[in-house]
Amino acid sequence: MRLPGALGIIFGLPLVVILLHLLTNENYSIKGINLDWEAVKKQLPNSKDQLWALCFDAQCWKVYLIWFVSTTFFDLILPGKHKKGVQLRDGTHLAYNINGKSVSSAFVAVLIARLFLSPTYFVPELQFVYDHQLQLILVTVIFSFLLSVFVYIASFIPLTSANGVGTKERILSVNGNTGNPIYDFFIGRELNPRIGSWDIKLFCELRPGMLLWLAIDLACIHNQYHKYGSVSDSIVLVTALQAFYVFDGVLNEEGCLSMIDITTDGFGFMLSFGDLAWVPWTYSLQARYLSNPQNAVHLGYIRIAAIVLLMGVGYYIFSASNNQKSAFKQGKLDHMKSIKTKTGSKLLCDGWWAMSQHINYLGDWMIAWSWCLTTGFQTPITYFYVIYFGTLLLHRQMRDDAKCSDKYGEQWEEYKRLVPYKIIPYVY
Repeated sequence: MRLPGALGIIFGLPLVVILLHLLTNENYSIKGINLDWEAVKKQLPNSKDQLWALCFDAQCWKVYLIWFVSTTFFDLILPGKHKKGVQLRDGTHLAYNINGKSVSSAFVAVLIARLFLSPTYFVPELQFVYDHQLQLILVTVIFSFLLSVFVYIASFIPLTSANGVGTKERILSVNGNTGNPIYDFFIGRELNPRIGSWDIKLFCELRPGMLLWLAIDLACIHNQYHKYGSVSDSIVLVTALQAFYVFDGVLNEEGCLSMIDITTDGFGFMLSFGDLAWVPWTYSLQARYLSNPQNAVHLGYIRIAAIVLLMGVGYYIFSASNNQKSAFKQGKLDHMKSIKTKTGSKLLCDGWWAMSQHINYLGDWMIAWSWCLTTGFQTPITYFYVIYFGTLLLHRQMRDDAKCSDKYGEQWEEYKRLVPYKIIPYVY
């Protein structure tokens, strides 16, 4: 079943991203659950030439390549602190330059400078993003596919030198080294593809897609202000909440070094498409929906306060639980109850981690709800993210359960007896 699933995602998810755009734009925006398929079909190209023009719009490709190269340039030259990743199978540790503060500061500085260069606060780049959403969606999908092909082919090329890379050989992903080229291409054959010391996977995880997501949100506010003369409180709120989340992720990139995406999963189409196309274009769905004046939602102070509170509580649970586990792994909380495993590591079952096996997932899901609630209850389409994300978290929990059961055996069963709830305390 692995191969059909991989093929379904490779061809299906890009269509989902495109469909979400067709359902929420200024030409047509869905209300309730009733779809006007004729209005949707009118937006589709009528010929191969029109399709080609959309997919390979020269100006959009130029803009995106400038964006990708610029974020790469900042990532390479801006200072940060040097950290080592987890130990790899050959006993080595990859070196990382943790410079999220520098990169995000540069992004904000450029944006502010560009904004104030115009007396009317009109930024052509932001308007371009808003006006060419479908073309840019197709560009990011195609680019992510090309990047996946590049890293897959590169995974077969032996390293000539460990200089700047930190490993003696290419470390392949256990899951992505099956010998089936389609599945390995999808899941990622090489664990940490690099060009010299530049880590492609960590860069894509936190730079071009995450910052583009924020740029899309800002483009929606920019369009609403300049086209209609005012900005709704709902679109400002969702942009502010998501901006906080983006910058928190970029500024705390050190925590990514121990995440399953970096330590276990190879870098293939799944992560390339997810980072470069899925994140910016599905996570910005609420702002794009609200940018249409037909979908205007006036929240008012009470609902704004309730949504901010939900986001705040979710973020507190997410951050506090992750910080507690990180401190425990560093040996700072040895007094807390834990189970020593046959591998020598310990399973924390105290504090936040006595409440559920993945209490941090609950906090993350509450954050997702806060974004979706800014759109009111006009259509379930704007709740796509919270449904998708909940499914993703369930899948991660099941993967983690299988991995830990295999790794820890009886100790994992004992842990599950002490911490029976998987994500939501007293519920699941």
